[in-house]
Amino acid sequence: MGFPDGFLWGTATASYQIEGAAAEDGRAPSIWDTFSRTPGKVLNGDTGDVATDHYHRWREDVAAMARLGVGAYRFSISWSRVMPGGEPNAKGIGFYSRLVDELLDHGIAPVATLYHWDLPQELEDAGGWPARDTALRFHDYAEMIGAALGDRVHTWTTLNEPWCSAFLGYASGVHAPGRTDPVDALKAAHHLNLAHGLANSALRRVASGRHSVTLNLHHLRGEDEAVRRVDAVSNRVFLDPMLGRGYPGDLLADTAGLTDWSFVRDGDEATIAAPLDVLGVNYYSPTLVRTWDGTSPREHADGHRRGAATPFVGCEEIEFAGQPGPYTAMGWPIDATGMTELLLRLHREYPGTPLMVTENGAAFDDEVDAEGAVRDARRVAYLRDHIAAVGRAIDEGADVRGYFAWSLLDNFEWAYGYAKRFGLIHVDYPTGERTWKDSAFWYRDAIASHGATIDAPRSAE
Repeated sequence: MGFPDGFLWGTATASYQIEGAAAEDGRAPSIWDTFSRTPGKVLNGDTGDVATDHYHRWREDVAAMARLGVGAYRFSISWSRVMPGGEPNAKGIGFYSRLVDELLDHGIAPVATLYHWDLPQELEDAGGWPARDTALRFHDYAEMIGAALGDRVHTWTTLNEPWCSAFLGYASGVHAPGRTDPVDALKAAHHLNLAHGLANSALRRVASGRHSVTLNLHHLRGEDEAVRRVDAVSNRVFLDPMLGRGYPGDLLADTAGLTDWSFVRDGDEATIAAPLDVLGVNYYSPTLVRTWDGTSPREHADGHRRGAATPFVGCEEIEFAGQPGPYTAMGWPIDATGMTELLLRLHREYPGTPLMVTENGAAFDDEVDAEGAVRDARRVAYLRDHIAAVGRAIDEGADVRGYFAWSLLDNFEWAYGYAKRFGLIHVDYPTGERTWKDSAFWYRDAIASHGATIDAPRSAE
């Protein structure tokens, strides 16, 4: 097994999860500021007000990336920081400009995500993603920030995991803005698709670099009909229109009792299908589905039991079955074979589409021991097995261009607050102190060998 020349080794973060400085230098509130301040929405009442204080410690964090040896860093831009009230904010833009320059000075390719779930609250107040105008405002944002940073960004990613934005945000309500309307979720999915296409076209006009989107594709196993239904509303609702096939007919049929999809206007599907240079793929674990038998307690994939709002619109008769362990601290099954299978599915069903693993990682209950070390052997094993799974997909023909470990730092893990740790680097939240975990040392060695030493233990520091 070998990784091709030019294969990018990277790590990733997201703005609201690490930056903090929630009210500094002109930044306006996002939906996650509002949601995290709403009692009962986030574990322990945690917010991203301070997070890991990356806004003030970014030079230290870039130095850590250089020490890791990563060739690329995937970060997201806070729309609320750079364009509060719909107007460019020089201080917010300046932060990302300095970050990009620092990355380039260390030989690290900047991979910028325009949207990682933190919609400006003012746009949510005006209707949010179910409103078509939000996609038009996203075009304006993309054009502005693309012109500001476009000569220096290696890869532009329009959206991160639009499935979560649409269906966790507007159907099940477990993510911001916390709404539970299945029709609004479908409208949001379409307007996110439209926003992607509009932004992609705008970036091609004003910026250099590659153009991408990142999807959290559900790798589904189980009964054929259950797999088909869930695949339509979790995967193909984004894959097919973005890759030029339009909305799948079975999705439209499955949801016909909810909407006639009249919010899709003439020309929208052509706009959404703006060319991509690479498709970002986020993978953590597989999903097992079957038709609910009507008697057993049913759990959705997000842990909500029968009777709660489901994010899988049109799949109310589908059960998300438990799977054998081992599990991460999130309760997600660990199964690296799903990574290979998912990449090969994309290679087979969407031929000619270059792929990039833009997130992969695991949360475990990490602690700094008496010697000042974080012995996260389970994360090392997880990364080893999943990177090897990427290599197997490449060996079998998949065109995979890179791998980004999630995440560089422990951070604000959305509705779980600070209770779950995904980082290669441990963060002591009261002090902000960073401590490398064993997985960071191991990943450094794997990168240095271009994947040749992934089966080796981490070398001594």
